[in-house]
Amino acid sequence: MKRQAIDILQEWKDRPNRKPLVIRGARQVGKSYLVRMFGKDFFDNIIEVNFETETWAEDLFARKNPIDTVAFLEAQYNQRINVGKTLLFLDEIQAGPKTLAALRYFYEQMPDLHIIAAGSLLDFILHGHQFSMPVGRIEYLHLGPMSFEEFLLATGNDIKLEQLRNFSLNTGFNATLHKSLMEDFRKYCIIGGMPGSIQAYIDTSSYLEVQRVLEGILATCQDDFSKYSGKMDHTLLRRIFSRLPLQVGRKIKYVNIDPHERSSNVSGALDQLELAKLITRVVHTYANGIPLGSEINSRDFKILFLDVGLLCRACRLDMTEILEAEDLLMINSGAVCEQFVGQHLLYKAPSYQRPEIYCWMRQKAGTSSEVDYVIQHGTKIIPVEVKAGTTGRLKSLHVFLLEKHRDFALRFNADIPSVTNAATVVASRESKPFRLLSLPLYLIGQTNRIVSAL
Repeated sequence: MKRQAIDILQEWKDRPNRKPLVIRGARQVGKSYLVRMFGKDFFDNIIEVNFETETWAEDLFARKNPIDTVAFLEAQYNQRINVGKTLLFLDEIQAGPKTLAALRYFYEQMPDLHIIAAGSLLDFILHGHQFSMPVGRIEYLHLGPMSFEEFLLATGNDIKLEQLRNFSLNTGFNATLHKSLMEDFRKYCIIGGMPGSIQAYIDTSSYLEVQRVLEGILATCQDDFSKYSGKMDHTLLRRIFSRLPLQVGRKIKYVNIDPHERSSNVSGALDQLELAKLITRVVHTYANGIPLGSEINSRDFKILFLDVGLLCRACRLDMTEILEAEDLLMINSGAVCEQFVGQHLLYKAPSYQRPEIYCWMRQKAGTSSEVDYVIQHGTKIIPVEVKAGTTGRLKSLHVFLLEKHRDFALRFNADIPSVTNAATVVASRESKPFRLLSLPLYLIGQTNRIVSAL
């Protein structure tokens, strides 16, 4: 299964000033598979060192002498390491965290050697490390679940993917293609973007087998709780984790997660789960200017789950209901569609940039206006709503546009694409014109291109 990140890795390979690359991402998103596929396609050979199974590896790299390290690896694996032709892959590097510090010496003494490191729960090491990080001598690639477009490619829908990438508001889609893509979207919501679940669907065409894989991933994620940093109660983590899927799309109130637990303990559990990348906070931004992250209120937030397929499985949503529902946005109070949009927007930034995502919650007593997401496009600040049909109410969107003096908004729904000239409607407020771009959910991957063309 091809990942779009392969193109990023190829660009990294050919860049003259590249640095050792560290891939960050949740468990089971396909980090190791991606590197192995990249090594196979673009190098003569790949030397893979697994720091969980090779207990000598951390001590070897801690010697801080890359030339001696390379000579030992050649003897150990009985393969030549030729600069420019060999990929050195350091997997499960969280088991040998001091190796991260040693990467600076490879950058300084053997800059032409291609090195990629990856590992599960790596963010715990990066968050609480007690060694000198090689600042400016390594670079990151943030990897999330497979996107809807990668899903289309993996399942043999190359022509549909090409049509998505060539879509223009001037040409539009015919009704048959729109219906077919919405069916693919429903399948993706059930299967999700985890490579293991997609591969299970490709191999068996069985949603039951997909469910088995997703259950296994959820169980594995919980088995990892014992590896988390600190002295967090594993029972508490399991309890909080089991309740979070039903909180997606809602403003988080600790009492709604666990009314019998102290808020500080719930907050600490969320911190741990976020470091593991099992959830992501969608933080309120005041959205008065850019960058959006410079003006936030971290106390007000929603959450995203790791993946929409895992969300559906964790919520025990019936796959037949999802496939046959006339209005998918009504399932689980719209959380499935909001999750789908959110996990794609989360990784829309360049891969070297830490994924961040924001929402807007009106900071005024007695009000409940909330905009699902707020994104930055160039110098523009764009409110994003996930709504049903073509005439769903957009009251919060109107409030945002008026208060932030914006004249453009984006809506994702189940209808065909459109651009309309509209006007805000807010009680006792003067109406202001704005443009509303409505896109079907399956066009999420083409958002930047379509907005740029307007």
